[in-house]
This record gives sequence, C-alpha cells and structure tokens, in this order.
Amino acid sequence: MTKYLALFQMRFTHSLQYRAAAIAGMATQFAWGFMEILAFQAFYRANPGAFPMEFSQVVTYIWIQQAFLAIFMVWFYENEIFEAISSGTIAYELVRPLDLYNRWFAQSVANRLARALLRSLPILLVAFLVPSPLRMSLPASGLQFAFFSLSFFLSLGVVVAYTMIVYIITFFTLSPVGIRIIAAMLADFLAGGILPLPFFPEGVRAVVERLPFAAMQNMPLRIYSGHISGTGALSGIGLQLAWFVVLVSIGRQMMKRALQKVVVQGG
Repeated sequence: MTKYLALFQMRFTHSLQYRAAAIAGMATQFAWGFMEILAFQAFYRANPGAFPMEFSQVVTYIWIQQAFLAIFMVWFYENEIFEAISSGTIAYELVRPLDLYNRWFAQSVANRLARALLRSLPILLVAFLVPSPLRMSLPASGLQFAFFSLSFFLSLGVVVAYTMIVYIITFFTLSPVGIRIIAAMLADFLAGGILPLPFFPEGVRAVVERLPFAAMQNMPLRIYSGHISGTGALSGIGLQLAWFVVLVSIGRQMMKRALQKVVVQGG
C-alpha cells in the first residue's frame, strides 16, 4: 500500500497547483448554484406543500452539491488515462511494478479530492453567509454529520469505481468519446445531479434508488440536508457499500480480461 499512498500524495499535491482553474470553476459553480436555488424558489412560492423536500433542504442539497462537485460529478474524467490507452503509451504503464487498477484508482481519488479542497471552502463560506432563505443549513445533529461523512467517502469510492469501468471499456473501443458521454449523462441524471431523486415520479424513483447511481451524490446530499436520517441513512450507506464492492469487482474482472488481450496502437 505504501507505493499507492505515495502516488496518491504526489497526485494530490500536483492537482493543488491548479488554482486558476479552481477560481474559474468556483465562479461557474456560484452562478449555477444561485440559478438553481432561485428556480426552485419560484416553484416553492407557488405551492410549498406540493414538493417532497422542504425548501431549506433543497437549498442545502444544492450548495453541498456545488461545493463538492469534483467529488460527485462523473464527467470529471482523467484525460491522461484515456490518452494512455488510445495513444499506445499504456505500454509504459504495463511494465511498471504496480497494479494498474490500483494505480488509476489512487490517481483518480487524489485528483478529485484536491479539486474539491480548492473549491469547496470558499463556496461553503458564501453558502453560510448569504441571507435566508438562500442560506445553507447545518446538519441536525452530530450523528447526522457522521452519517454524511461516511456516506461522502463511500460516494467518492462509488464514483471512482464507476469511472474506472468507463476507462477500461476504452480498451475495447476505437474511441472513448461515445462511452464517456453516455456514462456521464446517465450518472448525472440518475444520481440526482440535475434533479434530486425525491422529485422523480414514484414508480421511477423506486427503481432508480436501487441502482448504483443512487449510491453517488444522492445519498450524502440527502443525508446532510436531513431528508434521510436514522435507519434510512444506515440503509443508504449499506447500499453504497454494496455497490462499491460490486463495481470494484466488475472493474477488476474487466481489467484482467482487457490486459490479457491488450493491443498497443499508435505511440
């Protein structure tokens, strides 16, 4: 594990250097967050009782989502990995004394955490200072925050395990463009990235909440906002853990098969 921790540290430190990109990202996330909240506010003013979440919960959901966008969004791909597969430089990766799956997993986790660290603190500071009702709320209790923290890191694991499958599929295709777009669109919509899952029609929600996408941003955001608590939070965390194990297992099997028949092109 020492070599993967060293890789994680190097990648994390390297990603922290991109401060200009983080500032640009923060500006976009502030604008998007305010736009979403104001759009929801217009609907809630018409009939507050017609919605499955309280407005304060929706506000908190959106601010946490924007603060940790780099953790939750599947479309934060590692272009370096796609380039290595498609250009032929994957050959250099294969001769290194490292498990390729573990290497890419550690790299992805480090880059996502570094991006989130640069962007999250200023966004959260503003979210707690803006006037009510646009202000973000704190968790109802310390236990609720503990559930959120555990769910947060499991969400990171599920997202990275899912993107690992996208990378590995590229071994079997001529171009990564199609699979990355489809995978990102599915995850963004079905994980609650565009609309929180409680707003889905009941029949659709009953199915979606059992899919791996529900184990991504949906669960930690709803736990923090207070929409899920107690045994519901524990069940959700259990679902996240189960999907994490399943996705990692699938990814490892796919990687094993891909490396047995890998063909190095270009380069």
